Amino acid sequence: MERNLALELVRVTEAAALAAARENGRGDETAPERAASNAIARALTAIGVRGEVVVGDPQQREGDPLSTGVRIGDHGEEVEIAVDPLEGGVSCALGGPNAMSVLVLAEQGTMMRCPHNAYMEKIATAADGRGVVSLSKSPEENLRALAKARGVYVQDLTVVVLDRPRHDELIERIRSCGARVRLIPHGDLAAGLATTRPGSGVDVLMGTGGASQGLVTAAAVKCLGAFMQCRFAPRSQSEQQILYNAGIRDVERILEVDDMVRGKTMFAATGVTNGEYLRGVQFHRGGAVSYSVVMRSASGTLRFLETHHRFDYKPVYD
Repeated sequence: MERNLALELVRVTEAAALAAARENGRGDETAPERAASNAIARALTAIGVRGEVVVGDPQQREGDPLSTGVRIGDHGEEVEIAVDPLEGGVSCALGGPNAMSVLVLAEQGTMMRCPHNAYMEKIATAADGRGVVSLSKSPEENLRALAKARGVYVQDLTVVVLDRPRHDELIERIRSCGARVRLIPHGDLAAGLATTRPGSGVDVLMGTGGASQGLVTAAAVKCLGAFMQCRFAPRSQSEQQILYNAGIRDVERILEVDDMVRGKTMFAATGVTNGEYLRGVQFHRGGAVSYSVVMRSASGTLRFLETHHRFDYKPVYD
């Protein structure tokens, strides 16, 4: 994939973030997602790629322009597309944290396919967690091993966990061994990214969340050279059957990053609301400021962008 595409991706996530941010805090749980999806679908046609959406909008509805299986673009390089137009859509609607727009491009035939509504158990941390933590170990074992590898106390570690009833036991086990827990209402993708950023105050992501977000996070982790493992976590017999029908036979298998994203990939995200990894859109008279990240696995480059938008200039994709 051409390196110039990496910065083009940011134009797409910026368009989605600006559109979704208009709905921030207005209480309509579907409006921000709709606005972001439409903006991405429109902006993608302007960057010179074509391909199949293999990881689509996790909240996809009938007529969603970013549903899994949809083809986008009619010219340019052939790629696979993974998109979460608004990670943390409910949070955005309620004025909460960690909402961001995310887009991934990958080489053909390199991204894992799975049902959009599946769930995964996840663990993510910085590169020094490789060979140290694993889903095959208990939470207590992982935290003690990571603390030892970093030369700190377990009490110095902070674990981000989605605030869900299914995590009550996990939260108690983390606290019992001395580590701190940071509960988040939404946005485990942002939290997963934060574990790779020095100074974020986040050391580990643990818990179960959407598989779509897990695959997208894996693409970023691959670019960053960080560590992540996932394992499907069907919540019922019917969900297990859905995975089986999708060709996923070994549900218990621990998935490494290269199992989820095998080839070269590019990742871009723009914050919609303030979060663990990116600041949100800030509107001002005549324009707005957005905060984004873009990365490439081929070079390992990581760029943080602050973009000043002027609303008296019309975007080229309108």
